[in-house]
Amino acid sequence: MKITALETIQLPHLSNILWLQVHTDEGIVGLGETFRGADAVATYLHREVAPMLIGQNPLEIDRISKLLTETYVGFRSSGVEIRGASAVDIALWDIFGKSADLPVHQLLGGLSRPSIRTYNTCAGYSYNRRGARRAIGTADQAEGPYDDQIAFNTDAGALAQSLLSEGITAMKIWPFDTFATSSGGNFIHKSDLDKALLPFRQIRDAVGDKMEVMVELHSMWDLPSALAIARGLREFRPFWLEDPIKMQDTEALATFAERSGLPVCASETLATRAQFVELLRRQAVDYVMLDISWCGGISEAKKIATMAEAFQRPVAPHDCTGPVVFAASIHLSLNAPNAIFQESVRAYYSSWYRDLVTVMPRIEGGLIYPFEGPGLGLELGPAVFADPDVVRRMTKAGDF
Repeated sequence: MKITALETIQLPHLSNILWLQVHTDEGIVGLGETFRGADAVATYLHREVAPMLIGQNPLEIDRISKLLTETYVGFRSSGVEIRGASAVDIALWDIFGKSADLPVHQLLGGLSRPSIRTYNTCAGYSYNRRGARRAIGTADQAEGPYDDQIAFNTDAGALAQSLLSEGITAMKIWPFDTFATSSGGNFIHKSDLDKALLPFRQIRDAVGDKMEVMVELHSMWDLPSALAIARGLREFRPFWLEDPIKMQDTEALATFAERSGLPVCASETLATRAQFVELLRRQAVDYVMLDISWCGGISEAKKIATMAEAFQRPVAPHDCTGPVVFAASIHLSLNAPNAIFQESVRAYYSSWYRDLVTVMPRIEGGLIYPFEGPGLGLELGPAVFADPDVVRRMTKAGDF
C-alpha cells in the first residue's frame, strides 16, 4: 500500500478545525484532524509533508511519526509542525484499522475497560469557535440547553444538578480567567478571588461531594498568584488544578505542586514525550493530560501514557476541539490501563459534532463506550462536503 495524496478540508465557520484525508492506492482513506492555526497547518502539510509522504507505506506508522516529530523543525515543538504531524498520525492509524478491519483501540492493545468515565468541560456551543471564548458574567443568551459556560457563571449549583441527572459526576470550570486577563496574571485581589470562588460554593451547597470539580487555570497565572488561588480553593476539595502556570518552568510547577496542597494536572500545551518526562521526573504533576492533536498524534500519546504509567500517574486525554480528535482520544482512553477520565463537552457531542461526522459514540450515565467498526469508526459526514463554503485542497504526486 502506498500514500497517493494528502487532502485538507476546512469550513470557514469552524476556522479552528482542519481535517486531513490521507489517500492510498488501495482506496483506503485515513481521516485525521487538528485544531488551531488551521490555515498554517494546511499550508505546511501541502508544501512540506506531502512530498515526504506520497509514495510511502502508510502502515509504517512509527517511522513516519519519528520523521515528522523528531526532525529539525518538529522536534519538541507544539506548533504547526507537531499539529500537522498529529493529523497525519491519526489518519495513519485510521488506515491501519481499516486495512486490518479492526478498531484503533484493538490495534493499541485492546480494551482495558468496557467504558471510560467522562467529565464535562462546561463550555457552550460556540466555545473555541473562531478562537472566541465567552467571558465571566456574559449577558449572551444561551444557544441551547447545554450552554454550560453561561450556566457555571450564573448558577453552578443548578448546573451540577443538571449534570448529575445525566449521570455525569465530574465537571470542569474556569471562573478565574477573566481576572487573569485584567491583571496580567500577576495578582488576584481578595474580592476577585471571592467572586471566582462563588461557583464552587454553589456546587458544594447544591450537591455536596457528589460532584468532582476540576479547575482550569489555562496557564494564565504566575506562581504566587496561582498559590493564592490554590489556598482559596482548598476548602472546596477540587479534583485537580489544571495548568496553573505556564509550562515553561518545570521547577516552578514542582514548587506549586509541593506548596499548593492540591493535585496538579498538566498539560494539553505540551508536545512529545521529552516534555512530559521532565514533569514526571520532578514530581511536578499528578494527572497527565495530553491532547492527541497537539502532542504528536495517537503514536506519541500512547507512548506518553505508557511513560506516565511507569511513574504511577494516571492520564486524562484532553478534548475540547473537534469530533475526530474526540474519537481518537476515546480509543486511547479505553485502551490505556492508566486512563482515569476522558474529557467531553456535552454541548459539542449533542449538537454540532453530530453535524460533522457519521456517528458519535454511546455516551450515557457519565460513561463513554467504544466506537464500533474499523479504524476510528467514523467519517466526515456528507454535510461537510455539501457545504457551499467548504475548502478542499489536494496534493498528489506530480504537484511538487
